[in-house]
Amino acid sequence: MAGPFATSRRPSGLRPIGLLTLRGAALHSWYMTEIFAGSFTQQDPLPQEALDAAMAVLGHGRIHRYNVAEGETAEAALLEQDFAVLTGARYCLAVASGGYAMTTALRAVGIGHGDKVLSNAFTLAPVPGAIAAVGAEPVFVGVTEDLTIDLNDLEAKADQARVLLLSHMRGHICDMDRLMAICDAAGITVIEDCAHTMGAAWRGVASGRHGRVGCYSMQTYKHVNSGEGGFLITDDEEIAARAILMSGSYMLYERHLASPAPEVFERFKYDMPNISGRMDNLRAAILRPQIARLDEQVARWNDRYRALENGLRGTPGLAVIDRPEHEAYVGSSIQVLLLDWAVDRIREVVSRCAARGVELKWFGANEPVGFTSKYDQWRYAASEPMPASDRILAGLLDMRVPLSFSLDDCALIARIIRAEVGAVYQTGPA
Repeated sequence: MAGPFATSRRPSGLRPIGLLTLRGAALHSWYMTEIFAGSFTQQDPLPQEALDAAMAVLGHGRIHRYNVAEGETAEAALLEQDFAVLTGARYCLAVASGGYAMTTALRAVGIGHGDKVLSNAFTLAPVPGAIAAVGAEPVFVGVTEDLTIDLNDLEAKADQARVLLLSHMRGHICDMDRLMAICDAAGITVIEDCAHTMGAAWRGVASGRHGRVGCYSMQTYKHVNSGEGGFLITDDEEIAARAILMSGSYMLYERHLASPAPEVFERFKYDMPNISGRMDNLRAAILRPQIARLDEQVARWNDRYRALENGLRGTPGLAVIDRPEHEAYVGSSIQVLLLDWAVDRIREVVSRCAARGVELKWFGANEPVGFTSKYDQWRYAASEPMPASDRILAGLLDMRVPLSFSLDDCALIARIIRAEVGAVYQTGPA
């Protein structure tokens, strides 16, 4: 059958019955069952401009960012300038990964061995990994049912650390006005992990521009794709200079465009270790056209997100996350809650959806699976029990929304999830 999905038809002469009346997998063959056959990991192809730019770099062979011909400006330097303009930041550094950007940001603000760093309990492993990489220790802050950092818990723990590494996990932005008020009152420096919020904003201020430093990822599943890559932005000239030196500039910092004046580097150039993590010109070349069309891509993601959201809203037993009016989000993934459901029933929902081609990630599993893990599974990052957050994570389902999905695909996926949640929900108490 043409199209992104196949169907299995019920035997002729049988009256169709709704999914919500099913009892057991054996009855599935009695009615038409939609199956999604698309990929949750297939990205859009790179634009032709990116391919042409990559071929130009490969043609001349000057892939290292500081290897330039006379009078030439490196693609990496131009990329940094582009992103600084896009976000309104004074300074930008392109690096090897989002995780490297966070680690460098922590070092640049003075975090080191034995220091405490506040951070979200609901995040992915590179965030506590960055804290561990500098020898620091996390103090985890809880998550709300909106999937944002618990600001009451943050306020209660504000005296325990001088830096907050804030993860806008899965693109959910908290009340940044209140968060910054809490942190400013406590003297806390905020570093924003914007791996899932490139192109998003709070009250019109770009994600990454509220704190002292913003860090972004260009890994394949993020909003621009170079396989791996990261940005660090800041308005602080000393942080920017330290970060550029640590990234491995070899005293060639004057070849950067979105950077402080040379005299700022003079204050730090003998003290900053070279922890090489540079962006190269090949990746920069394929990123620049993607950065230029980010707004267009954000609109496409949000169309798909809304199609899923509309299809799922009102499903018995399932909660869709309401987005705040002040949040301009990027719907590159979607999350729902099966709050207070029994573990075996959530597993059943995940399994039934998988059988119909829909890949849901569950944050309540006892063991890490793929990219999905949670705070009490990171043995390198000590934690205290957080029952309120555990309750939310136990019912949290997460799904990627690649731009390779059509709007029809999203409507189909929503129907499948809605049906399978309903089929499990109506069999009895959650």
